Amino acid sequence: MPEITVAGQCIHAAEHANLLDTLLAAGLAIPYSCRAGSCHACLVRCTAGEPLDALPEALTPSQREAGWRLACQCRVAGDLALAVFDPQRDGLPALVSRVDWPAPDILRLRLLPERPLRYSVGQHLLLWGASGVARPYSLASLPGTDAWLEFHIDCSSAGAFCDQARQLRAGDRLTLGELHSGALHYDPEWQTRPLLLLAAGTGLAPLWGILREALRQGHQGPVRLLHVARDGSRHYLATELATLAAAHPPLQVELLQEAEATAALAKLQLVSRQTIALVCGPPAAVEHFARRLYLAGLPRSQLYADVFLPRANQAPA
Repeated sequence: MPEITVAGQCIHAAEHANLLDTLLAAGLAIPYSCRAGSCHACLVRCTAGEPLDALPEALTPSQREAGWRLACQCRVAGDLALAVFDPQRDGLPALVSRVDWPAPDILRLRLLPERPLRYSVGQHLLLWGASGVARPYSLASLPGTDAWLEFHIDCSSAGAFCDQARQLRAGDRLTLGELHSGALHYDPEWQTRPLLLLAAGTGLAPLWGILREALRQGHQGPVRLLHVARDGSRHYLATELATLAAAHPPLQVELLQEAEATAALAKLQLVSRQTIALVCGPPAAVEHFARRLYLAGLPRSQLYADVFLPRANQAPA
């Protein structure tokens, strides 16, 4: 039976057992969210031995060379020695500069890292709370313009990180984990092509950054953004989007409530077959968006999507 040495413990593991499940069963507080290799919350570093990795391409060559592996994607194939990600040692401290609630259960969180962090729109970052709970969230801020890192956190449901986030105040501290690229981004080669941005809930967060990046780069094609929310109170960036649309006439913003979204999306038409679509939100919403875009004639290669999965099966949120 293989042995895993980690955090001063020696764990006996079943052959081919999932590494994350094995570590959790042994009582180790390994953070995790998506179990799909997307969020990178469950990083561990192999200092001896090598597990079977189902998704080696999820990490960069330099990360793999340094021994990092995603525990959720690995199975035990022999003896291992591991070092877990330590936020105190491996993370980047950040100061909470502002917290506000643009909707009753949506937290807008702004952080100032201890040292500058280079990032691009569409990326997401692991946030560590004071108790060691970690969750991945998409960045909503605009690099080079916003002095802070901004996150939009849906606190409508109870959860270990959300429960802590509700108590955050300016001056508190969090720790930043690994920065990771998702499917969403802005490519300067799209400048003359129509952009269609579809968001549900706080899936608006990364698209808010991408929209502003496109406009900053002088995007010349038409831009249409649709935000679907449970009700009108959850269109939490309505004022900011209206201001942006007034300053940029090619930008069209539509705010839809869930009850009216199906009928509105059924009428969705493309300005051009050259349209680039970026979509983000919970699984059902993203699937609905993708299906309507397919029926409207959008080539699959022109669709970019990030899915926010619920806890225990969660991607960046």
